[in-house]
Amino acid sequence: MVLGLTGIALSLILLITLAYRGHSVVAVAPLAALVAILFAGAPVLASYTQIFMPAMGGFIANFFPLFVTGAIFGKLMSLSGFAQDLANWISRALGPNRAILVTVLATALLTYGGVSAWVVVFSIFPIAMALFEKADIPRRLMPAAIALGIFTFATAALPGSPQIHNTIPTLYFGTNTFAAPLLGVVAGVVVFSLGLAWLNWRRTKLRARGESFSDLTDAERRNGGAAHGPDGETGASGGVTRPDGTDRTDVEVGAGPLEESDGEGTAVATRSRTTTDPAPVRSTGTAGRGIVGLLPVLAVVLTNALMTYLILPALDTRYLAEDAYGATDLSAVAGLWSVTSGMVIGIVVIFALKLGSIREFVSGISEGAKNAVLPAATTASEIGYGAVIASIAAFVVIRDGIFAISDNALVTSILSTSGIAAVTGSASGGLTISLETFGEELSVLAADQGISMEVMHRATAMAATGLDSLPHNGAIITLLLVCGLSHRESYKDIGVVTVLVPLVGVAVTAALGLAFGAF
Repeated sequence: MVLGLTGIALSLILLITLAYRGHSVVAVAPLAALVAILFAGAPVLASYTQIFMPAMGGFIANFFPLFVTGAIFGKLMSLSGFAQDLANWISRALGPNRAILVTVLATALLTYGGVSAWVVVFSIFPIAMALFEKADIPRRLMPAAIALGIFTFATAALPGSPQIHNTIPTLYFGTNTFAAPLLGVVAGVVVFSLGLAWLNWRRTKLRARGESFSDLTDAERRNGGAAHGPDGETGASGGVTRPDGTDRTDVEVGAGPLEESDGEGTAVATRSRTTTDPAPVRSTGTAGRGIVGLLPVLAVVLTNALMTYLILPALDTRYLAEDAYGATDLSAVAGLWSVTSGMVIGIVVIFALKLGSIREFVSGISEGAKNAVLPAATTASEIGYGAVIASIAAFVVIRDGIFAISDNALVTSILSTSGIAAVTGSASGGLTISLETFGEELSVLAADQGISMEVMHRATAMAATGLDSLPHNGAIITLLLVCGLSHRESYKDIGVVTVLVPLVGVAVTAALGLAFGAF
């Protein structure tokens, strides 16, 4: 038993270390699983073919449609310029002096609309750069502002979010993506308010210390005043350049789509133009374009709601009980069907609004589909790893330890999800591994204790978006890379708004849920 526990610990260390160093989890997870298998004395080949691969394949079978439609929707939002138009519209409505608020709201709206985190980062970055420069806010706060909008309340707290973190619990708790709607809104407001309050307080404190937007970053100091952009290239001149790699550039807000990450967070390019002097922040769009850019997002959210509450309940889905359709029922698939349908309608709306760009959009569909493969395979590989670990006899000690912490199903669900998300550095991975391992037991326990499944859904989804954002998280590393900043410069603020603040939000959700149930 001791040897098995040692193997699990070493495999986790290997997984964290290699993932932090930038190696693909698709390759790292099987390798880390091998360490645990060898220490446990379990059969190697059988562990891979009978445990790892079925778990990995099962996740892809359940969620790949969501990954594909989501990636295509995000790609088309970027190609069409709608993502930039929408963010630009918000910045004009609120004013550039509210750069932090604008950045958070714009990223949150795109995230809630179903745009993938990678697309949001690359779409928002040039807008945030221009706004932060206009308001003279230290650049070190920009990654935290973007992270607050993407990785917290809009992902898992707000009801109806089409992000996968809000969809996964539907398979285990028989809920839908609008579970505990008012509770989710309250939790979202708490996280948003606390995160924004921290960033504004930090802005005031840094300004009092004399910090400004123009201060050199670590990268600029290392290169003698010439910043390396995320692609590793310096600006055109020998003078001071900005973190996006441009030389004295006015980033044209809404000028066009950015190149996207390949899923590993290694590629970024910006559209810019060089000027003799920095020009004021301005937009190439209009209020009308901003509102038009909102339509695909609204289409996703409204379709999701209509499918959840009107269309699917009205359909005769008794055929799902047949073996040919998995011997299941509507509650097990409604969440996935609703969100996927919303994404498809959102894609159709983009095509309808930009009929003249159909040829380009067709190519975008292919690119979006390709972009879905690596994120899906990465998360699925983590699921396979978790299944192998759960199959090892020594894991019983870990399981019993988790359930011994509290006899309350909600608390146990929160702790197990947070812990596994912290280890894997992945919210979706931690959420799925936890629910795949403990979901059935937690559901039974919650029912026995009279705890609402909707509360279980909301709190568990939110729990995944806290400790996952530790420094080894791949999305955090990508965000810092895009912004041209280091962990030393920006992680303190990222950690507060994506780790500490969400934990407060989860605690509030659990307390209210246990006291009043779903509302």
